[in-house]
Amino acid sequence: MAEVIEGHGGELALAAARAFGVNEMFTLSGGHVFPLYDAAHKTGFPIYDVRHEQTAVFAAEAVAKLQRRPGLAVLTAGPGVTNGISALTSAFFNASPVLVLGGRAPAFRWGSGSLQEFDHVPLIAPVTKYAGTVGDTDAIAGEVRAALTEALTAHRGPAFLDIPLEVVFSTGEAATPGAPAVPVIEADPEDVSKAAALLASAQRPVIIAGSDVWGGDAIVELRAAAEALQVPVFTNGMGRGALPPTHPLAFAKARRPALNEADVVCVIGTPLDFRLGFGEFAAAQVVHIVDAPSQRATHVEPAVSPAGDLRRILAAIADHTGDRADHTEWISGLRSAEDAGKARDAEAMAAETDLIKPARIYGELRKVLAPDAVTIGDGGDFVSYAGRFLEPSQPGTWLDPGPYGCLGTGMGYAMGARVTYPDRQICVLMGDGAAGFSLMDAESLVRQGLPVVMVVGNNGIWGLEKHPMQAMYGYDVAADLQPGLHYDDVVTALGGAGETVEKASEIGPALERAFAAGVPYLVNVLTDPGDAYPRSSNLA
Repeated sequence: MAEVIEGHGGELALAAARAFGVNEMFTLSGGHVFPLYDAAHKTGFPIYDVRHEQTAVFAAEAVAKLQRRPGLAVLTAGPGVTNGISALTSAFFNASPVLVLGGRAPAFRWGSGSLQEFDHVPLIAPVTKYAGTVGDTDAIAGEVRAALTEALTAHRGPAFLDIPLEVVFSTGEAATPGAPAVPVIEADPEDVSKAAALLASAQRPVIIAGSDVWGGDAIVELRAAAEALQVPVFTNGMGRGALPPTHPLAFAKARRPALNEADVVCVIGTPLDFRLGFGEFAAAQVVHIVDAPSQRATHVEPAVSPAGDLRRILAAIADHTGDRADHTEWISGLRSAEDAGKARDAEAMAAETDLIKPARIYGELRKVLAPDAVTIGDGGDFVSYAGRFLEPSQPGTWLDPGPYGCLGTGMGYAMGARVTYPDRQICVLMGDGAAGFSLMDAESLVRQGLPVVMVVGNNGIWGLEKHPMQAMYGYDVAADLQPGLHYDDVVTALGGAGETVEKASEIGPALERAFAAGVPYLVNVLTDPGDAYPRSSNLA
């Protein structure tokens, strides 16, 4: 006979979550979810609370991304849940296994106008893999288990459950949670063989590896496949660092010639979206390797698109025994382009100018960041430079908003990263526009003893909008911020520390002080508003 656990709804929910490796919750206090707090408090389950619900969800997403297991956010009913929707949507786009447990007005008087009475599920269902309302206390543990199983099943993503007031406060029972059983998707062997043959026989092949390679725990297999077939590798998202920058097959600066000249481009674990030219790579054949059939591109026709467990697919590609072309000359040519790009970047990162260039900030950061530091991008123009100039040495150390492009991730991601890694450097890179979304949650970091370093590139404008609008119309509107604002004073007022930097020579010493401070510390760097990251439009 199966063992049974008893308790109120909060106890049943946390027992089920613990079985999936959930070790903490992120929340903003609300009465509808008190039993979840009670269950956590009585069992030593850590609670981290914030000043805005989207920060709680972003913190849970950071845990999910970095640890490749579910992150938990608990949000109170009504506005508590709706405040978290943008962050949930980001988790959906990023394939992050986040579980949001929401409060809900009591079911027994539904329709009478209870406080914060709102049916969340129709609003949230489109941006989650699993969304529902738990109608019975005895069903809570089983529903949490089902939601987390779905969240972890490829293609991974967030799940949501709300629990009516009387259901979560009542007592019930459930079977003792067992080990998770997450199904594995097997790819069609013929698709895998065709993909391997195309890569091996191509004269000028390229691999682009994205976040799902990290999320699917396929880093080792990616390296093995690249090395076995001798294919140059570019990365994006959390694929960054999959091959260390010193690896002979790791490339970043030679992307344009690589994609213009390649005859086969193999994209692994990332969509063929605006970041990759929508999958149009000159005359190259496209191999699109995804973790689930739902992720196959529908707007282009790849030569083949294996769909399934990325570890198994890449391991099979590494074991390919068919004909192989010699890629030595191709790799050598790309290495020359890569070296030339690095030389240009080195010059930019050392620029001594009266108005600080963003590149110089990243040049100084490269000197102080440890190989295992977690860097977090929260911004547009300023963070675009980070993607160019920072090269993660290890996988799983880069967090950015992902393809949804939602600003405000910074403080939540920082909280989740610090909880995950108590002893590593955590560095948040923020534009001054992005700082307006979540900087108040620096107080949450201070209050809970979670030191991080924040670097704000402060150019006093919305850079990604001002310059393009000027180019399109000859003028700009709604694109200016207050110039020279002291964001460091905000963090200092909240109990942290910081300083403003106006000269390039001051950046390095300021960063050293920041990482030694032991408190949330903001380095506010005044940058050149006329310096814009070069790009084509991302709108279409």
